[in-house]
Amino acid sequence: MAKEKDKKKLPWTTYSAAEKAELEKLSQGYIRFLSECKTERESVREIVRRAEAAGYENLDTVIQSGRQLAPGAKVYAVYMKKALALFNVGTEPIENGMAILGAHIDTCRLDVKQNPLYEDSGLAYLDTHYYGGIKKYQWVTVPLALHGVVVKKDGTVLDVTIGEDASEPAFCVTDLLVHLSQEQLKKPAAKVIEGEKLDVLVGTLPLQGEEKEAAQKNVLHLLKEKYGMEEEDFLSAELSFVPAGPAREMGLDRSMILGYGQDDRVCSYTSLAAMLETGRLKRTACCLLVDKEEIGSVGATGMQSHFFENMLAELMNTLGQYSELAVRRALANSKMLSSDVSSGYDALYAEAFDKRNVAHLGHGMVFNKFTGARGKSGSNDANAEYLGELRAMLDKHGVHYQSAELGKVDLGGGGTIAYIMALYGMQVIDSGVAVLSMHAPWEVTSKVDVYEVKKGYTAFLTEA
Repeated sequence: MAKEKDKKKLPWTTYSAAEKAELEKLSQGYIRFLSECKTERESVREIVRRAEAAGYENLDTVIQSGRQLAPGAKVYAVYMKKALALFNVGTEPIENGMAILGAHIDTCRLDVKQNPLYEDSGLAYLDTHYYGGIKKYQWVTVPLALHGVVVKKDGTVLDVTIGEDASEPAFCVTDLLVHLSQEQLKKPAAKVIEGEKLDVLVGTLPLQGEEKEAAQKNVLHLLKEKYGMEEEDFLSAELSFVPAGPAREMGLDRSMILGYGQDDRVCSYTSLAAMLETGRLKRTACCLLVDKEEIGSVGATGMQSHFFENMLAELMNTLGQYSELAVRRALANSKMLSSDVSSGYDALYAEAFDKRNVAHLGHGMVFNKFTGARGKSGSNDANAEYLGELRAMLDKHGVHYQSAELGKVDLGGGGTIAYIMALYGMQVIDSGVAVLSMHAPWEVTSKVDVYEVKKGYTAFLTEA
C-alpha cells in the first residue's frame, strides 16, 4: 500500500528497485506487442496465444463437446477474428455481476479500397480510405507497411505483411514539394491534404513487354508471384497501411514509449496482462477487447453488436446458470472499467487544456468521469458512489491515479464504449493512460502510466 505521504509524489519517486524492474519488464512486453500487432486480427491471434498459454480454453470447443463448466474455469470467445472476450469464472453465480475490463483493439489507419490499383504517368498507386479520426496531413511521407488478409473465392486466406522487416520495401503517401506549395499552404489544416489524396505509391517499374499501364501490371505480377493474388482478389481483401517499424523507448531517460496504435492497445495490453494474472475469484472477471470503436463501435465486431451478451449467455449455459433473466441481471449487476486512453497535457498546446482537470504523463492511471463533447453530449457520466468505491479500492492497493477531462469544455471531446455498456444498467467509468499525439501515426505514453494502469486493473479484477 502506498504511504499517505507518498500520495502526492510522482509515482516514479516512490518505487522500489523491484517495482522498477517489474515496470521495465511490463514495458518491454508492451513494446513487443505494439510492434507485432498492428491490426485487430493480429492482436486477436496474439491474445489467444497468450491466453491459451495461461490455461484459457476456447468456449466454442466447450460448447461443441457438450461439457459443463464449473467455477474456476477460464475460457475465451473469439468473434469474427476481430473481437474477443475472456472469462475467469468465479464462485458466485454470474447473475450477481462481473468485474469487466473493456478496451478496443482497432486504431487509425489507411484502408485499401476494393478497387484500388491504378496507374498515372508511370506511377502505380493503391487508393485508400482513411479509418478513424485523423489529421490527414500527418500521414504523408511517413514510411508505411501493408498488413491484412486476402480471401480468395475458394476460401483460402492469405496473410499479408509487407514493409516491417528492414529487408522489405516500405510505402508512403507523397506530398507536394514546398517550392510549389504556395496555394496548398493557404488551405486550412483540414484541407491541406484531402482524403482522396491519401493514395499510396507502390511502384514505378514497368512489366517487361508491356506498354500500357506497365507499372500497374508489374505490381500485380509481384503480388501474384508472392501471394498468388489476382487483381479481383482485392474485392475480398482487408488490407491496411499502417506506420512501418517497431515501437521504441523514447527520451534520453527512456521514460516513454513511442509507437503506433497506442490508442487503445495500451489499455487492451494492460487489461489482458491483469486478466491473465488473476487466480481463483469470488466474482467472475471478464476482459472484453473489441473492434470498430474508432468509427462509433458499429458493425458485428463493434460494441453495439450483441456478440458480448450472446457469449455471456453461452457461458452461463455451460455453467447451468442460464435464463434470460439471469443474463439481464448479470449485465446490470456488473461493474466495468471502460479501459481507454485520455488526452495527456502537452505544454506546447497548453491553450487546449484545463490545467486543473487534465491528465499528466507519469502521474498514473487516469479516470474520466465523463467524456462526450461540449455539454457532455454522447457521454457516460459515472456515478459518484462508484468513484468513491474505486478510490478506496485503488488506495488499498497503492495505485497512483488522477482524474481528467478531454480538453477545455467547448473544444470538442471524444467517446468510448462506456456509454454502450451503461445501457445494460451497469456501473461504468472510463479509465486508462494519458497519451500525447493521440490519433497520430506515432503516439507517446509514459512507462510509469502503463505500469500503474496495469496495477489498477489487477486491483479492480480482484476487488470489484
